[in-house]
Amino acid sequence: MLKYIFIFLFLFNISAFSSSFKLEKIFDLNVPWSLTFITTDEVLISDKEGEIILANIKNKTQKKIRHNLNFKVHGQGGLLEILKHQDEIFICYTENRGDGKTSTSIAKANFSRENLNFKNIFQANPAIDSGFHFGCRIVIKDGYLYAAPGERGGGNIAQDPSNHIGKVIRINLDGTAPKDNPKFKGKDNWLPEIYQIGIRNPQGMTIHPSNNKIYISNHGPRGGDFFGEIKFGENYGWQIWCWGGMNYTMTKCGEADKWDSRFTKPLYTWTPSIAASATQIYKGEEFKEWNNHILIATLNNQTLRKLEFLNANEVGKETILFKDTVGNIRDLKIGADGKIYLLGNGPGSLFVMKK
Repeated sequence: MLKYIFIFLFLFNISAFSSSFKLEKIFDLNVPWSLTFITTDEVLISDKEGEIILANIKNKTQKKIRHNLNFKVHGQGGLLEILKHQDEIFICYTENRGDGKTSTSIAKANFSRENLNFKNIFQANPAIDSGFHFGCRIVIKDGYLYAAPGERGGGNIAQDPSNHIGKVIRINLDGTAPKDNPKFKGKDNWLPEIYQIGIRNPQGMTIHPSNNKIYISNHGPRGGDFFGEIKFGENYGWQIWCWGGMNYTMTKCGEADKWDSRFTKPLYTWTPSIAASATQIYKGEEFKEWNNHILIATLNNQTLRKLEFLNANEVGKETILFKDTVGNIRDLKIGADGKIYLLGNGPGSLFVMKK
C-alpha cells in the first residue's frame, strides 16, 4: 500500500506543476554532487564521499574510476564539481591540508576510463578548519577557468582581497594567473587569481549560450539567495550587504540594509531562502520554448525553478516546475539531446527530465 501511495504522490507532484514533461529515474547513486558529459550517452559523476563514477545513461551501467585526490569529507565538503574540457577532467574538491584544515582546491587529469591521475592547479588560501561553504562550481570560457570558492562561514573574510575565500577566481588552465586579471588592472592589493569579491556560497555557475556571459547562483543565509552576473573587479558585498537576508539567529545580517553602488546588484533574489543550488541557462530542442530561460535547482525546497531571461540585465517571471520529487537537487546539466539531467539526494539518484 505504501508503495502505491508513494507512486501516486510522485506523479501528483509532477502533474501539479506541469503536464509538459516527464521525470524518469535512470539509476540510484550514493551522495552525488556533480555530473559532466563524456559522450552523448556517458557521464562522469562525482560523489561527495569520494567516488568518481563513469556511467552510461542509455544502458544504465556504472563503473568506479580510481583517482589520487587527497580529499576530505568534511561537513559540506568532499568531491564536488567535475567538468570535462576537451581531453581533460577538472575537479573542484575539499582538499585535506592537515591539522584539521581544508581548502577548496581544483585539480586536473587526462581523461581515462580506468584511473584519473590528478594534479592540483589551484588551492584557495588560507586553509581553514571549517566544514561550511566550499562553493566549488567551475566553468571554462575562452581558455580561462572560473571558479567560486565559498567564504567557509567566515563572513567578512569575503571582503579581504589578500585571500581567496569568498571570491570568484579566474586562472589559466595550467593554474597560472592571467595578466589581465584585476590585480594587473588597478587592483594592486588583490591576489592575482581573483576576479570578483564578496561572495558567500555560490552553488551554481553557468555560461549563457547566447551572450557568452557567466552567471552564478549564490546560497544566502535566511534569505538573500541570488542569481547574478560575474563581473570583472567588482564586489557582491558579502557580508556588508546580505541581499535581503538575515542571520540564522534571526538577527540583522551585515551593515548595509539595502543595495548601494559599491556592490554588484544581483539580477534576482529570494527571501526567504530557497537554498539555491545548481543553475543552467537552457539551450536545446527538447524544451525549445525554454531557450535562454534560467533553470535554478534548490536544496531544502527541493524544487526546480525556471526564470525568464528578458535580456542580459533583466529577469522576468519565475515558475516552479516541480517540487518534492527527486529530493535535494544538487546538479543539473543539459544533454546534447536537450533533455535535462538532474542529480538528487534523498536518496541519491540520477533523473532525466523529458517531454
